[in-house]
Amino acid sequence: MNAPAPVASNPVLRMTLIVGGIVNALIAVIGGIIGYLLASQDGMWSVVAGVLFGFIFLAITGASILIANRWNGTDLYATLFFAIVLGGWLVKFVIFLVGFFLIKDQPWLHSQIFYVALVVTVLASLIVDVIVMQKMRIPIEIALPETVADDNEENDVVQRSNREEIDDTNSSPKEGN
Repeated sequence: MNAPAPVASNPVLRMTLIVGGIVNALIAVIGGIIGYLLASQDGMWSVVAGVLFGFIFLAITGASILIANRWNGTDLYATLFFAIVLGGWLVKFVIFLVGFFLIKDQPWLHSQIFYVALVVTVLASLIVDVIVMQKMRIPIEIALPETVADDNEENDVVQRSNREEIDDTNSSPKEGN
């Protein structure tokens, strides 16, 4: 098995998850306070649930890509990558269905507060993605052409004759007006 090659997108995905986690924690705290002011503890827990749902759904995609990138450079990379990422989407779908069926009839859930918190979380995560993508510097590796060694006599003769031909054409009188 080949050693995994580093993937240029890994730092971007890691930074997105870290900054997204921090932003979502801030949204949970600030939104929790607002939710508490609007509907006491029920409003606060509705905000926290909305933020958790939003962050979990967005984090699963980034985490699954990071996990899949561990097999970069192997023969099965493309197969494993798509299997892991699609598996992550399947996990999100199951969490979505099970989570919403479990939470929808809870007496403490204020659906409007939950929905607003979920939308704010998704919008904030999109903003984080854009900002991280703009700020990150991804190295691009370009193979440059090889240079000719100076001690190669045959090559020097060819280069010298080419220079002489160029000098001859530049120094010859040009036909003018």
